[in-house]
Amino acid sequence: MTEHQTRGGQPGACIEIMLVEDNIGDIILTREAFKKSKLANNVTVAEDGAKALAMLRREGAFADCPRPHLILLDLNLPKMDGAEVLGVIKQDAALKKIPVVVLSGSHAQKEIARSYAMHANAHIVKPVNFQHLQEIVGVIEDFWFVVVALPAAQKSPA
Repeated sequence: MTEHQTRGGQPGACIEIMLVEDNIGDIILTREAFKKSKLANNVTVAEDGAKALAMLRREGAFADCPRPHLILLDLNLPKMDGAEVLGVIKQDAALKKIPVVVLSGSHAQKEIARSYAMHANAHIVKPVNFQHLQEIVGVIEDFWFVVVALPAAQKSPA
């Protein structure tokens, strides 16, 4: 397939994804995997937790930042770690409906349990190679944007 399909077959229905990740290698690989995916998407990156929250709240320079349909959240972040970001998102009435998929390099049950206790919608252990990452992106795409019905991303206030 050479062109992306749109979400739900709607013209211009591009999927907005926020990747909260500080590792440049992971950012590049994740963007590349989504570029090769079958649905039209836009991946916005926040390199730290504080920036992610500013983007989600559309503060200052981020006033026009698109509201994501899905957040992919690394736990190990500078300035504000992923668990703190998750806690803020799930306590904020304007943000808590956005699904958050935690990305972690750890298989530790304690970390996985903590993610779910903090109301993460899913916890995925980061893949070790690009092929596995592409498979995971395909599963994320199929589940979150084909199978699941999500609320529409909110428009910026006028």
